[in-house]
Amino acid sequence: MTDSFEIAGVPLASRFLLGTAGYPNPQLLAEAVKASQTQLLTVGLKRSAQGGDNGFVAMALAAARAQGARLLPNTAGCRSAAEAVQLACMARELYDTAWIKLEVTGDEHTLQPDPFELLAAASELVKLGFTVLPYCTDDLVLCRRLLDAGCAVLMPWGAPIGSGQGLLNPWALRTLRERLPEAVLIVDAGLGAPSHAAQAMELGYDAVLLNSAVAQARDPVRMAHAFRDAVRAGRQAYLAGVMPAQDFAVPSTPVSGHAFVLS
Repeated sequence: MTDSFEIAGVPLASRFLLGTAGYPNPQLLAEAVKASQTQLLTVGLKRSAQGGDNGFVAMALAAARAQGARLLPNTAGCRSAAEAVQLACMARELYDTAWIKLEVTGDEHTLQPDPFELLAAASELVKLGFTVLPYCTDDLVLCRRLLDAGCAVLMPWGAPIGSGQGLLNPWALRTLRERLPEAVLIVDAGLGAPSHAAQAMELGYDAVLLNSAVAQARDPVRMAHAFRDAVRAGRQAYLAGVMPAQDFAVPSTPVSGHAFVLS
């Protein structure tokens, strides 16, 4: 039985979403995409439109098509709702998709999303017919407002973008999962090691999205393999039921009754 999840009615069998920025060369990007077996690739329109991409976007498109993956343009680098909406509309025309990963930065040091501009942009984009996947913090109230605005998915951060620190606040992420049981939740940003991805999946998240941990690895293709396997392992662990942690020892061997020897 296929263990898939859905975004706007589209089933996705892979729970590993991959970014396309920062690879040493386009060929390594294509090989990492293949190794990841992802079905959703993010593309930064602002980067490709302003500075040229040295063939990265074309390679990403080809790699995505080769394995039936979709492209997910993002609004990385935007600082206001108006700027993000404008970029999203450009992306829809360029890539022929209404799916958009919405990013609106509010702080230059942490690259933390601006919750007010993010909510304003999400509301406007939903009205314009977009399927909006907002990159947000793990604030429960903000996440509820984004769902109320019509967002298809929530993408709370694990840690600041590119930091590789893993899940800084597992309690908040666990609370989101428990309080929003029907929402599609994807941990986005801050994952540096495959164990971080497994931890997110063990919490019951539907998927993870990362970029730098693979793109900046000494061997991006091998790292893509590692994350793919970690995501699968974490998902299986969640479905199997991870035992709860306890503050006291519990013997795994019964200590009552009489000892006996098997012969």
